[in-house]
Amino acid sequence: MSSKNRLAACAAFVCLACTSLTAIADEHAYSEGAVVNMSRIRTADGKLDEYMKWIDTSWKQYQELGIKAGDVISYQVLLVEPRSPDDPDIILIVTYKNWASLDGSIAKNDAIAKQVEGSVSASNQSMADRGSMRRVLGSETMQELKLK
Repeated sequence: MSSKNRLAACAAFVCLACTSLTAIADEHAYSEGAVVNMSRIRTADGKLDEYMKWIDTSWKQYQELGIKAGDVISYQVLLVEPRSPDDPDIILIVTYKNWASLDGSIAKNDAIAKQVEGSVSASNQSMADRGSMRRVLGSETMQELKLK
């Protein structure tokens, strides 16, 4: 086989391979979007305003620093009408850029805790203190799929 034929065969193979990769990428009817964490909270009787004060100060600072670092896109606080004692009355939603934004989250959260609360141990104590104001009913982390 001549070198021209080999070159033509290699070029044809490369073109075919690239076309196949494009076809594989187009098989999905969606693309990956942001990652959303939703925490369900039930405040103790008479503690809603006290808990909301914490959300408006420390929790908000954590989220703003996450935005500044480029990991957090947005955050929301939703007041919910609970239907039973085990339903949340607050839902906290944090939207992250992608799954990679959660990599190294312990170190990232420790750094933010030091900025907001002064130290990691102060942050841990603050978390323990919030236990008298609310119960965390659970959280979910999910990814948005954007339809093409």
